Amino acid sequence: MPNILDNLAKEVDKLEESAPKSEAKQKKATKKEDIQEDNSVMGKLLSNQKIVFPQAGDVIEGKVIEIGTNSIFLDIDPFGTGIVLGREIKDGMSSGKIKIGHSVNATVTDLENEDGFIELSIREASYEKAWEDLESKRDTQEKVDTKVLSANKGGLLIEINGISGFLPVSQLSSQNYPRVEDGDKNKILGLLKKLVNQELEVRIIDADRETEKLIVSEKATQKEKDREAISGLNVGDIIEGEVSGVVDFGAFVKFTIPSKEKAVAREEDKLEGLVHISELAWQLIENPRDIVKVGNKIKAKIIGIDNDKISLSIRALEKDPWSGAEKKYPVGKIVKGTIHKINHFGAFVYLDDDIHGLAHISEMTEMFPGKNIDDLIKVGEAYNWKILSIESKEHRMGLALNDGKSEKKEKKEEAKEEKKPSAKAKKPARNASPSDAGGEDSDKGKDAPSKSSEKEKPAEKEKPAEKEKE
Repeated sequence: MPNILDNLAKEVDKLEESAPKSEAKQKKATKKEDIQEDNSVMGKLLSNQKIVFPQAGDVIEGKVIEIGTNSIFLDIDPFGTGIVLGREIKDGMSSGKIKIGHSVNATVTDLENEDGFIELSIREASYEKAWEDLESKRDTQEKVDTKVLSANKGGLLIEINGISGFLPVSQLSSQNYPRVEDGDKNKILGLLKKLVNQELEVRIIDADRETEKLIVSEKATQKEKDREAISGLNVGDIIEGEVSGVVDFGAFVKFTIPSKEKAVAREEDKLEGLVHISELAWQLIENPRDIVKVGNKIKAKIIGIDNDKISLSIRALEKDPWSGAEKKYPVGKIVKGTIHKINHFGAFVYLDDDIHGLAHISEMTEMFPGKNIDDLIKVGEAYNWKILSIESKEHRMGLALNDGKSEKKEKKEEAKEEKKPSAKAKKPARNASPSDAGGEDSDKGKDAPSKSSEKEKPAEKEKPAEKEKE
């Protein structure tokens, strides 16, 4: 195959044959103007054709003239023939297979290899273009179709424009999100592997050329659709759905918009809401899986809508057991209660199936100084409790442990307070005589002269003396 030097030699021969003899002489530029003209055949060839020789790293265009098993030959006019080898053939931006006659862009990697060909890379040429396209789609939030290549415990590996990317589990749509009750990572991986080789519609949420990081989201493509559907919902609406997943912080429920329940609803048209652990039931809940299971049919009330997030409540459809609790459990009453849980600030106590209270650690230490809470009470055991306070609207109740000893101690303290004489009884009135105060002191006062009488006696003795003087 012709190479670049052969082509240039032929072009030079043609110019030499066609050029007049008079033009064969060179003209010298005057030294005064310091101008030098190149009227040689090669000079005219370069000036007429305006040929710019490619350099390594330049992107040039070529036409496919031959496709081999592991190579492609391109006609790079007028420089000769270029060759693309092995993995450098891959074009991430190509919409189909490369065929003979196609024009493609390639990056020059070597001006002349051992076989005399210009060595090229289609992959490298498309790399920059591919990232420019990804960045553009990221900025415009254009939807992109991608194929899932493989899966790991964190998500899915995908490819766009020949560049590998990642789709995290958290960015999967509600339809493809793996709902595993016990959170087993191996089970999650098993569900993710079912998505391998599937085409997914995604949006690019991060594209960094320097770090070659590409992150996509399937969930982001559903936001517009979900928002449109959610616009038909209102806080207070009652929905019927199916528990699609249970996690530590609550349960997910898939449901159809009430107005469209009669129509046959496709799975992808269903909405999904979250019932927080605190909204599953009125009682305290340690594990949501004790209350609901995947597949359970439930009714729930919409208690919040925030963009595409729907908050649901199951307990809102049930009567509040705290309603009227103040009458059943008035302050000061002694009741029986079972320890549900003990933590660093006290103990949670259930008085019945729904009503619970808190026995604060400060009450324990004050009533039983020097004793550890774990020595006083045990989880699952029932004890007597005194109701210190109750706020039914806030579902709060304050309790204090009330065993026999503490009760007797309280009664003794009350009795002491009652026996103590009042402040008025202790201190007689300013003008009252001691006899008015009563008691032993009053009896003694009969024999003992008062201070006032003692002062009066000297005055009585002085009177006779005055008469004698007279």
